[in-house]
Amino acid sequence: MWHQIYYCSKNTPKLLDLLAEKKIKATFFVLGENAVRQPEIIKRIAADGHEIANHTWTHLNFAKSSDEKIRGEMQRAEKTLVELTGVKPTLMRQPYGAMSARQRQWMREEFDYKIILWDVDPLDWKEPGVAIVAQRIIDGTRAGSIVLGHDIHGPTIDAMPEVFDTLLAKGFKFVTVSELIAMDKGGARPEPPKPAAPKSEQKPSAAEPAKQPPVAK
Repeated sequence: MWHQIYYCSKNTPKLLDLLAEKKIKATFFVLGENAVRQPEIIKRIAADGHEIANHTWTHLNFAKSSDEKIRGEMQRAEKTLVELTGVKPTLMRQPYGAMSARQRQWMREEFDYKIILWDVDPLDWKEPGVAIVAQRIIDGTRAGSIVLGHDIHGPTIDAMPEVFDTLLAKGFKFVTVSELIAMDKGGARPEPPKPAAPKSEQKPSAAEPAKQPPVAK
């Protein structure tokens, strides 16, 4: 199972076209300020069957912000996403991955969000180039991976055809974060891809599913 996280930007329609072509569903962690600037993109994301989650209003750093500021941004972003899609988000990802145990507790209690992290980061925000972004994702992805990607960077979008084609050819299945969480709770889980055995070897037994990436509680 494999999943990517995106933000919503001027590059998003190109990504949505590619996801539709490959019949892949993704989860978009959206900034509220981007949603109000490009509401038609948010509506298309929802109409295409992708998952939309809360990523604050302005990409707020929780480690440097008061509870009041964090709460206000989360509420404002959620309100906007509900108005545009009719659906309340159930997931959030804190910018920079920064969040204290106390913040996690009240975030769960007040918003009933699952707090999502990732285990594959191509560092695409440094814009190392299309080939490097693609190779980092391909090399790092395992069964159960959550891959971080930013569609505000054009090279990230340009890397996706190779990423999708290569991982699909290896037998990976693309799912949303919520689908991945459901699998971790005993739902239907596709077999992880297995490497081809040399002809001289006996057929290997079924592989055990890989350990799931962290989903903060």
